[in-house]
Amino acid sequence: EVQLVESGGGLVQAGGSLRLSCAASKFTFDDYAIGWFRQAPGKEREGVSCISSSDGSTSYADSVKGRFTISNDKANNSVYLQMNGLKVEDTAVYYCAADTRRGSRFLCGLPYLNYGMYGMDYWGKGTLVAVSS
Repeated sequence: EVQLVESGGGLVQAGGSLRLSCAASKFTFDDYAIGWFRQAPGKEREGVSCISSSDGSTSYADSVKGRFTISNDKANNSVYLQMNGLKVEDTAVYYCAADTRRGSRFLCGLPYLNYGMYGMDYWGKGTLVAVSS
């Protein structure tokens, strides 16, 4: 069974940095996209970023552009989210999810990552990021 496990969350002051990891086990897909989503307390889950396995194309929510960077380490079946310049409003549980059925370019090609959220095939359990002022 495919498993996605997030790590790297924690408590950080505003302006600080964190690097989230998403490790995939028993993941044998060749054409897929990995997305990062987050859910703040009392709010709906939203898309943050994604990366395509085929060409490495990426996409970011406007709220994190210029601050977050997604990368893919295929050899280690891992995807990372480098988060710099963290803001209090970045506080949320961060989830990684895999899209293995719609083609690797589908998710990152959407105008808003939220549109593709409900078709993701596998989800991790999340890691908490808390940013203090």
